[in-house]
Order: sequence, then structure tokens, then C-alpha cells
Amino acid sequence: MAQRGNGKVAVRPVESAESDRLIEGKAPAWWVEFYRLMYLSRRTDDREILLKRQQKIFFQVSCAGHEALLVAAGLAMKPGYDWFYPYYRDRAISLALGNTVEEQLLQAVGAADDPASGGRQMPSHWTSKRLNIVSQSSSTATQCLQAVGCAEAGRYFTQHPEAAEKPAVGTVDYRAYKDVEFHGDEVTYVSIGEGSTSQGEFWESLNTASNSKLPVLYVIEDNGYAISTPVEANTPGGNISRLIANFPNFHFIEVDGTDAAASYAAMVEAVAYCRAGNGPAVVHGHVVRPYSHSLSDDERLYRSDEELKADEKRDPILKMQMWLLREGILNEEGLKELERKVDEEVQHASDRALAAVLPQATHEAILRYQYSEDLKPTDPHFDVPAEPTADDTERTMADLINTCLRDEMRRDERIVIFGEDVADATRDKALREGKIKGKGGVFKLTHGLQKEFGNDRVWNSPLAEANITGRAIGMATRGMKPVVEIQFFDYIWPAMHQMRNELSVMRWRSNGAFSCPLVMRVPIGGYLTGGSIYHSQSGESIFTHTPGVRVVMPSNALDALGLLRTAIRCDDPVLFLEHKRLYRETFGRAAYPGPNYSIPFGKAKVVREGKDLSVITYGAVVPRALQAAQRIEREKGVSVEIVDLRSLSPYDWEAIAESVKKTNKVIVAHEDMLSWGYGAEIAARIGDELFHDLDGPVRRVGAMDTFVAYQPLLEDVILPQPERLFDAMAELAAF
Repeated sequence: MAQRGNGKVAVRPVESAESDRLIEGKAPAWWVEFYRLMYLSRRTDDREILLKRQQKIFFQVSCAGHEALLVAAGLAMKPGYDWFYPYYRDRAISLALGNTVEEQLLQAVGAADDPASGGRQMPSHWTSKRLNIVSQSSSTATQCLQAVGCAEAGRYFTQHPEAAEKPAVGTVDYRAYKDVEFHGDEVTYVSIGEGSTSQGEFWESLNTASNSKLPVLYVIEDNGYAISTPVEANTPGGNISRLIANFPNFHFIEVDGTDAAASYAAMVEAVAYCRAGNGPAVVHGHVVRPYSHSLSDDERLYRSDEELKADEKRDPILKMQMWLLREGILNEEGLKELERKVDEEVQHASDRALAAVLPQATHEAILRYQYSEDLKPTDPHFDVPAEPTADDTERTMADLINTCLRDEMRRDERIVIFGEDVADATRDKALREGKIKGKGGVFKLTHGLQKEFGNDRVWNSPLAEANITGRAIGMATRGMKPVVEIQFFDYIWPAMHQMRNELSVMRWRSNGAFSCPLVMRVPIGGYLTGGSIYHSQSGESIFTHTPGVRVVMPSNALDALGLLRTAIRCDDPVLFLEHKRLYRETFGRAAYPGPNYSIPFGKAKVVREGKDLSVITYGAVVPRALQAAQRIEREKGVSVEIVDLRSLSPYDWEAIAESVKKTNKVIVAHEDMLSWGYGAEIAARIGDELFHDLDGPVRRVGAMDTFVAYQPLLEDVILPQPERLFDAMAELAAF
């Protein structure tokens, strides 16, 4: 039986009245096609297994045993209308939606014409722009949060249809390259194996889908094993439906996923519940896994013959064959003829795939779609000068970031802002009545935005960094521009999975079919006096080591505004690092430069001219380097040039080289730990490419290789101070 939140879940019997009604309501030819799709999926698996053993492809993971449940899902939904976040067992639903065997085998071969990835992804990572099958990774459960964000985007565009409009021709704006389609009753499908329900991101997605009553259909494909780990070792009690049964607003169905009619009845009911706007649904299908997890696995090492034989009796292909024969829908001759035609189809598709052209193994081709090919943040169109304004009051970095966000939200209705504590007040009655001022972030950088733009454009997320990031990826994939906040850099690590395996690689792995150009604002750094281990660390080198994400770190108010505007308007995902100590510093204040002022990424700024040595730096070290430079010129007559990188990925190599060639001596300074830090790459490249321009060793100044301590006396020693920079300058000048 079905169940709608807060109750028990029972397996739907095959002989249910709903199943009988659906069986009677479908023509025999419809059920023949149902079986054809199931058999097509199985034979495609078998062909891939053969090709792998012949060493003509390089990986194989099968959908065997899941076919009935997944064909049912595909036939209950609308390709190119609904949205799909499958996982690697979902061959059958992809075929049911309109994916072809040849397209799937082109991915197995790694062909240039593979529409899923152009040879970049391994097989069974289903992707189709045409069918709204969003590019997936090998990571388990990450797709759940993205599916939630996708559903949120569909709802947002339905409520704000004007946001889907493109800007005027000639506008330098990511929206020019994002076609938005949405439907008020669309459903977002996401599937997951029962083992992956152990992942925290699955649970985080349930929270948001439940709270927001989102039209998300979860399909749990429970074959009893996560590779070799049985379900009872993954799931307390061995049944995920019992654990999630009390989530409100959900529609739950547990079904024999090897039974085609029962599975279809369950899917139709669940899809209808979601499409009607009632909330999310879960179909928990009990299936089998007649083949090993993949060809890299041998299930006979951990499963007994008795267990495998029991699964064979529940094989959905055999069960469907017997049902078709028993019901008189097909006879044995008709069944054999259908299977013969499927075998021919798979053979011909295999022949064409094996003859396909392989991708170009050139430097240029490999890097294509690592970033946007349409609108890069390095584009000179983003070099927009300041405009005269009536107000020349100097403002802090915090003020100008808030102003930029406000400007851009007024200009672009696709922008939404969410994160922990970013709203003025979730319970907003008192805010609307003027009884409270509102919070707007722990540093007040989003203050007033919810009050002006409303609860559907600025809101507080759950305290879950992966939730923030994963949902934002799903929204950005649909054409929105989420500008999300991670409250402290020190707490970014739960989001790292989404950032490294999803955000950075979505465009590249889909060969340009999908992208997610969002902005992540993150307060970072120390010099706080009492910030300690969990409010003071840096670690930008970890993210500059991640291809596909742009990383910037301004040192002053004007740069913060200009770089943030570029981050919002460009077509790449951006990690926007804001140094907390600089938010309200006297250093670097500036007047408002107008609503279009922007700065291209990868363009450094010489903040102090000099002739004796160069300091390459960024962030909060910039004002400290300036202090040291002023002192050493005053005391020793050494002229120091300071280059503020501003943008860390990409960085301005030309500006670095020009400065080094001018002064012939260089220090690379940063707040992060010295060893394995960001400066090591810059120093190595200077030594490699500018060796003959150097009159001394390349010096580095950074934090100690430890964490930032609470006691200010300890923090002062751990982090680079003006005194340490002065000493390094003096030593290098004397070389």
C-alpha cells in the first residue's frame, strides 16, 4: 500500500486493484514495448560485458535486475519536460526516455560523438540535454541535493516567469547563454541505490524536499547490496523505508521492483502526487542484482550459490516473459522474434559505436569546456571603469559587497541568495512590521536584502554546507544564478564533495551540455584576535588546485565590488573569498563606483611601485606588506614593489613577470601555511621561467605549518606579520 508521511510502509502486492486497472487499461502492444525496453537494456548490458572482455571498452557496470522498476519510471514520466538525476544503474530508464543503444555504447567506447561526455566520462553516466537527463558523477548521493535545487528552480521560474527572459542583445551577461525552460507541473526524478542512502547528502535532501514540499520523485533501487556490503550492514533494520517514513509531506510506496505491473502502478501514483504539487514521493523498489556490481567485482566471493539462485527466480526479465505468455499478449514465436530484433539492434549499434571516431587528444581539445567558452570572467568586456556618482562617501568592503549584491538583484531576477543566517529574519512578521532590524548574515553583508527582495529570493538554509552547495548547483544548471554564502571558510569542508566532484566538473564532464555558474561567497582568514582554529584558517590552495572553478580574493573595497560583479555576471562558477579582517578596515575604503563597475579576473594590480624587489601577494597580507615596504624604504632606502594578485585562479602571470624583470628580486607572501601553499606554485614558476632575470633566490613568506591559535600572542607568531615581511625584504635586498 501507499502511505503519505508519518506511518508504516507496506510492500505493494502484485495483485493490487491499481495494478489490475492499469493492466486492463493498457493495450497489449504497450506491454510488449515495456518488455522490449527491459530486454533492450539487458542485452545492452550483455553487449558491454562482451566488449569489455574483448578489451574494446574499459569499464562496465550493469542495470541487470532493475529493468522493470526503471522502465516503469520512464514510461510514467515525460522526457524533455520533467528532469532526471539518475545513477549508474539507470540504463533502462534512459532507454525508456529516448536514449538510444548507440548513444550508450558510444559512451562505453569513449567516442568523440558520445553525446553524454565526448569520451570524458566512463559508461553508465547517463546524460542528455535533449531529454533533461543531467550529467552525473560517480559519487553516490550527490545527485539528491542537485535534484532538490533543480525542483526549486522549476518552482521559482513558475512563480517568476519574467526571470527566464534573456537580457538585451549585446549585454555582457551569463543569461545570454542560458535558455530556460520550465513547466508548472514538472517533476524531478532522482534515483539512488539502497547503500547510498547511508550518505548524509541523501538525508539533507529529504529535509529540504520535505520542508518545501518539492515535486521530487525519489526512486530507491534496493538490490540488497552496496558492492559487497549487504543492506542490513548499511541500513539499521535493513529497510530504508521504515527509517524515512516520518518525513512529513512525502508519499511513500514500497514495491516489488521485479514486477512490471506493480512497479508501473507505483510510479504512476507517485508521479501524480508530485505533479499535483502535493510534495515529494519515494518509490522504494526491491530489485535483484543477477550480475556482479561491475566487471571489476566478483560477487561469488561474498554471495552463496543459494542466494544467487534465489535472485535468479526473481529476475524481472524472466518474470515478464512468463507474464506475457500467461496473459496471451505474446506467444513463444512472438517473443523470440522480438528478442531477435533487439539483438540485431544492439549488434548494429555496437558495430557503429566501435567504428566511431575517437576524440582528439590535443591540449586544446582536452581543455575545451573546462570553463565557459561563451563568457569568461577574464573577458575584457568586464573592464568597466567607475562612473561619477553624487555620493563620494568612502565605504568599507562590507558596505560595497552589500551594495553590489543589491545592485545585481535589482538588475537580474535570476539571482537568489541563501546560506546560514543570511536572511534578515525567517520569521519575518516582526521584520515587516518594523519591530526588528533583521540580521543579514553574521557579518551583516546581506542585511536588508530579504526585506527588499522577499523570502523567495533571500532565505536561510539548514545548517548544512553540502545542502547549500548541492542545491545551488541544481539551480544554476537550470539557468538561475545562486549567490550562496558559506558562513566561515573553516566550515566549508562538508561542501567539498559537491565542490570538487560536481561544481567544478559539470561543464567539462558533459562536454559543454550542462553548466552551473554559481557564486560561493566565503569569509576567510585570521588576524581576528580570538578567532582560533575554526574561525581563522586559510586554505585557498586546495581550491585553486581544482580545475573548473574560478577563485578570487580581493584586498580592498573597490576590488571586492568590481570582482563580485564580474563573478555574478560571468558564466563560470566562482569561489569568492572575502577576508573577514578587511570587511570594515580603514585600509582600502572607497566610494561607490556605480552599478556597472567591474574588474576582469586574472588582472593583478600594482598597489605600490618599486625598483629593488617585488612582493607578490593578496588578501590581508597586502596592507601588511605595504606597512613593511614603507618602513624598509624609510629605514634602509629599499624600494619595494607590491603586486596584489586579486584573482588567484586564474592569476596574472604577465604582471608577475613584468615586476620580477623590473626588480630582479621577488618575495611571494600569503597568509596560508608556507608548505604546500599557494605561493609554492608561483615561486616554482618564477624559478622555472624567469631564472635568468633573478639576482637572488625566490623567497616565500607564509604562516607556520600549523593551525591558528586562540591566544593573540600565539596567533601573532603563527601568521605573517609586517615585521616578518620586513625581515624577509631586508635579507633579500642585501643578497
